[in-house]
Amino acid sequence: MTDSISSSSQASSDGGLASPQQTNENSFGEVVSFVERHSKLVVLTDENSGALIAVWPAMQGRVLTSSAAGANGFGYGWVNRELIASGKIAEHVNSVGGEDRIWLGPEGGQFSIFFAPGVPFDLEHWFTPAPLDTDPYEIISQSKASVAFRRDFSLTNFTGTKFNLRLEREVRLLNGEQIWKGLGIDAVDGVKVVGYESENRLTNLASQSHSKETGLLSLWVLGQFQSTPRSTIILPIRTGPEAELGIPVTTDYFGTVPEDRIYVGNDVVYFKGDSNYRSKLGLSPQRAKGILGSYDGQNNVLTIVQYNQPSGPEMYVNSAWKIQEDPFNGDVANTYNDGPAAPGGGQLGHFYELESSSPARELKSSEVLEHTHRTLHFEGTELQLDAVCQRTLGVRLADVRSFNP
Repeated sequence: MTDSISSSSQASSDGGLASPQQTNENSFGEVVSFVERHSKLVVLTDENSGALIAVWPAMQGRVLTSSAAGANGFGYGWVNRELIASGKIAEHVNSVGGEDRIWLGPEGGQFSIFFAPGVPFDLEHWFTPAPLDTDPYEIISQSKASVAFRRDFSLTNFTGTKFNLRLEREVRLLNGEQIWKGLGIDAVDGVKVVGYESENRLTNLASQSHSKETGLLSLWVLGQFQSTPRSTIILPIRTGPEAELGIPVTTDYFGTVPEDRIYVGNDVVYFKGDSNYRSKLGLSPQRAKGILGSYDGQNNVLTIVQYNQPSGPEMYVNSAWKIQEDPFNGDVANTYNDGPAAPGGGQLGHFYELESSSPARELKSSEVLEHTHRTLHFEGTELQLDAVCQRTLGVRLADVRSFNP
């Protein structure tokens, strides 16, 4: 980005190894080389495994992309090359890409920080705050496997409440032992894996406490991943009656999701992540299980996201684009599939997102809100990945393929 922003192959029928379709353009090393013609990245490495992640200080310390197989390996993150190369700053959002970027919620409603006071809730009046979009973050510490950032700033919400805030985040590259232990399963031999986590902290720098009556904030981590026609999002859900746990999944963020793009079962939701239809889903804290994932059946890549979800009752912001009766009865996890904003219209890119949010709390002066989000990518045979998928997400890849052949 310019200085103005910086201040396939399928699995074989016998389950054999299927390396991701890779051109020089989407290898990890080429992506890093391209971006560094415009802005400096921090690359964290695990020499033992070849795992790599690229972190972008000028763009809020986001993880731009990662690889499980060194610089020549497939880069999993979606990267908006056209926008980066242009050097331009987009008006509403600078969607440059990234597997782990930090936002704050809520997006919509009377306490939104994306809409100015009194304006309509529509795309014309939706703007991403600069501290979450174009502002650089200061590096406060760095090692071979981690880098930490900080930014102080102010925001004003839809009702006119001003927040004085400090946002800190540390990105850590995980080794194999940390990855498998974090999943609670034994390692699967032969699988290539890269894993990392971001620990995010929001501090109230004002002398007054945050209040439900004037608006609360949440930490919100979003990851953009390259989509293919056979990318399927996997959302494990808690089984139980709606009278006790509420609806299985929120589907009406951007209108009704067509039936052929979603499957809702007793304990799992499948959702197409092919970037052909703009839509979004959400899981309530009663249904979410602290884990979600996706499977790219074209490149044979399994992605798993874990996040810390408190077990007790908590408030979660509602980001729907309307004035809300209950603004603190929102979702803890979301997934978004990009697509044309209108029939025949343009779109941001060819990606889908896996997202998680912290609770919203009435922070006292100097009090801190924390949220950790972990991303893992696995490459291997379909048989190997099926073993990981069943033990973590609770589903068979054969069932995923049945939904999205």
